[in-house]
Amino acid sequence: MSRKRSPLFLERRSYRLRRVMDAARLMPFLGAALWAVPVLWPGPGENEVSTSRAILYIFLVWAVLVVATLLLTFWLDDSVETEHKDEI
Repeated sequence: MSRKRSPLFLERRSYRLRRVMDAARLMPFLGAALWAVPVLWPGPGENEVSTSRAILYIFLVWAVLVVATLLLTFWLDDSVETEHKDEI
């Protein structure tokens, strides 16, 4: 009748690993949202944004996403290796 409950407390390493995995899963959605920003910029008129600035923005967003994903990948790789060494 009474189920065995899992503890509410998680180890720091396990908790951080899960949050980094969540961040890695959210990267495509963050990228899509940031790439959609130029659509919201004002069109022709006084406050017009030039095409070169829009392309520069898209390239910079792409570069930042690549670097952020690379860092998350290295962090996850190190965490998984450390976790497997502790199990052995």
